Amino acid sequence: MADYHFVYKDLEGASTQWDDIQAKLGNLPPKKPAFKPPSFSPAEDNPKDKVWIDGKTEEELEDLEDDLDDDRFLEEYRKQRLVEMREAAKIAKFGSVIPISGSDFVREVSQAPQDVWVVVLLYKDGFSECRLLLECLEDLARRYPATKFVKIISTECIPNYPDRNLPTILVYNNSAVKATHVGAHSFGRRCTPESVSLVLCQSDPVLNDGHGGEQSRDAVLDGVRKKFLERVVREREDGDDGSSSD
Repeated sequence: MADYHFVYKDLEGASTQWDDIQAKLGNLPPKKPAFKPPSFSPAEDNPKDKVWIDGKTEEELEDLEDDLDDDRFLEEYRKQRLVEMREAAKIAKFGSVIPISGSDFVREVSQAPQDVWVVVLLYKDGFSECRLLLECLEDLARRYPATKFVKIISTECIPNYPDRNLPTILVYNNSAVKATHVGAHSFGRRCTPESVSLVLCQSDPVLNDGHGGEQSRDAVLDGVRKKFLERVVREREDGDDGSSSD
């Protein structure tokens, strides 16, 4: 036969009025408090503000287009951030002196985009003047990341190229040689990034910082002169500090 006897249990920790009286009199041990689950609190969403958008990558910002339709301010800021990130990516196009071999020359130099100026250093290891000019070009490559700087062993570029002509700089644009500068003396008595800049921009706006706008030769030269004056003032201040400490 089926078992029709059921035992009904109250909530764990619940007690009757009689049990409560007996517990007060000490006849029963005190009951444990009834189980009470913690109150539910939904997880807080990240606040959607400018800081929240600044933490997103370009791909994540593109995915947010539909989510921010109701917030015109954040949607405009999202678009602004995308533009800024893409412009920054353009600026960081090069930024260093790239070593190439003879087999790379056509692809890296002759076939460079028409809007890109390419500065080619012909050098050899062990020549102090080559090392000095390379240091200047590395400085300029960081300042003007939209200009392409490359270096190549001279005889890999031009077979039997005489060492007496080192270092040599070739300036290319639109698949053509626009200027040639032979020897470190071409850049003045003191070969500095500023003196190299002035020579490179004698006739063309070779140096490009990538910040947009019309890159005129005069605008580049104005920036170079400003950097030159800053360097002179800094060196003079450093010299004064050194003399006063003696």
